[in-house]
Amino acid sequence: MSEITFSDLIGKTILIGLTYYTADDEFIEQKQYWGTVIESNENRILVKLNDGELFGLPPDLSSTKIAPPGEYRLRSTGEVVVDPDYLTTWNINRPKED
Repeated sequence: MSEITFSDLIGKTILIGLTYYTADDEFIEQKQYWGTVIESNENRILVKLNDGELFGLPPDLSSTKIAPPGEYRLRSTGEVVVDPDYLTTWNINRPKED
């Protein structure tokens, strides 16, 4: 299987999963979004979310994979996304507060 390229993402549906942790790696929350990739290059990946908002992702394809066919239920909203093209997941550590 060939690697995903930036140009592969353009016009495709992507499901985004974000998991937030404290600076000490304690779980805070998970968020999920989905939409259509409208820009994808070495500078950024820009997604037009299903609600019309724009959402930027870092230009790193290592956490992006081809989505297996099926229905994906968003935990936060109960919304079902059918057969997205790609999945991307990110773990985000919040900085330590002084």
